[in-house]
Amino acid sequence: MEKSNGFLKVTGILMIIGGGLGIILGIIAVLGTSALVAAFGAEVNLGLLTFAAILSLIGAAVSLAAGIVGVANAAKPAKAMVCIVFGILTAVFSVLGNVLTAAAGGSFSVVNLILGLALPVLYLIGAFQNRNRALAM
Repeated sequence: MEKSNGFLKVTGILMIIGGGLGIILGIIAVLGTSALVAAFGAEVNLGLLTFAAILSLIGAAVSLAAGIVGVANAAKPAKAMVCIVFGILTAVFSVLGNVLTAAAGGSFSVVNLILGLALPVLYLIGAFQNRNRALAM
């Protein structure tokens, strides 16, 4: 039996937790923007806010899926590329969130960008460790 990659497994569990919480908060955000549109009708333009809420929900779902894939494949070096793809997708959604914040008039924060990328980068390190194990076999 293959030895499990503990690094990938731990970051995967953290991504499952974060993704689950993100989905709950994303649903609340989507419902909140829907309620604002219903309350104010066409008088208010909530297109960007609605887009951000939906993007947040999709990003959380990708993070949850990445976590599940990471935990499930921590002991399977042959499945490392799947983990790498999900890790890259999670990082892309993190960057998109920061770009969207800046585009909406918020301030761009390098600290937020670094914090948002920390877990996906650690996840990718674990995925690349698994890939290297697969190549060594």
